[in-house]
Amino acid sequence: MRKFNVAIVGATGIVGETLCEVLQARKFPFEEVTLLASSRSAGKRILVNGKYRKVELLEECDFSNIQIAFFTAGSEVSQLYVPRAVAAGAIVVDNTSHYRLKENVPLVVPEANGELVEKGLQTRIIANPNCSTIQLAVAIKPIYDVVGIDRINIATYQSVSGAGTRALSELASQTANILNSTEFSTEVFPVQMAFNAIPHIGEFQENGYTAEEMKLVQETKKIFADSELKVNATCVRLPIFIGHSEVIHLETKTKVELSKVKKCFESAIGVQLMDEHRSGGYPTPVVNAAGNDLVFVGRLRQDLSLPNGLSLWVVSDNVRKGAALNSVQIAEELITHLN
Repeated sequence: MRKFNVAIVGATGIVGETLCEVLQARKFPFEEVTLLASSRSAGKRILVNGKYRKVELLEECDFSNIQIAFFTAGSEVSQLYVPRAVAAGAIVVDNTSHYRLKENVPLVVPEANGELVEKGLQTRIIANPNCSTIQLAVAIKPIYDVVGIDRINIATYQSVSGAGTRALSELASQTANILNSTEFSTEVFPVQMAFNAIPHIGEFQENGYTAEEMKLVQETKKIFADSELKVNATCVRLPIFIGHSEVIHLETKTKVELSKVKKCFESAIGVQLMDEHRSGGYPTPVVNAAGNDLVFVGRLRQDLSLPNGLSLWVVSDNVRKGAALNSVQIAEELITHLN
């Protein structure tokens, strides 16, 4: 099998480090891995395939020898450096929000619209959706295919890892300080995160929704190529380190029995149904999702207020499936067209 030279931009961040782990775990056929970061992190060493590799300065990178480049360092970095990587001949899998809604750039969740990866051979850029959008798309795809969906109302309960390593550190320090009755600071989050719930992720928009909520709305419509799909979202940050949770209320185009929905989930790729009516018979972000590649679905019910309504509970590891794993799955599909 042909091997590929890959680059990871933002290699020292939580997603970048997880990308290294996932590439190794899934035995991605890479020849060389170039680790890239800003001047703050360049020079650090990361263990890849039993060998410590030095993190290089992004500004000095020559992408001409790179076939696939993963970008995880933020929208501003992607805006500046993705065109350079593409011009040098690389195909970019971008994990930031910069290219997600660009008209000609495919926005891909392999379990939902993996056929669009081939388009990346022409665009040279494939966008990785927002972490919450990814697990939503994986969870509702089986239902969408069977009966169609008119409307989605979703509330997310997101871990602090979605805000990066500084957010993780802030939660840890706040928790420790509060438990020890000492003073603490709040820098990353707008208010205390420890032992709290914050209904605010991303900047507020003119319509009163936050940027995170609008990402869910717009990205879901693009992934399903369905401009008529109605989506409403509320995004909440919880003091959990890893794993996003979602309460999803769906209105399907026609009524569907729960038994049929369960059968769809049982055969769906990337989904595990945990729906037992007993204590612990449901998935949770800490016990089930963290460190796992699957999207877990539970608490499946018919909506008491709508004849075509369904309610479900979904959890997933936002750093793995919500970022690193989805990017690698895109690359795995991509190389089938390059070999």
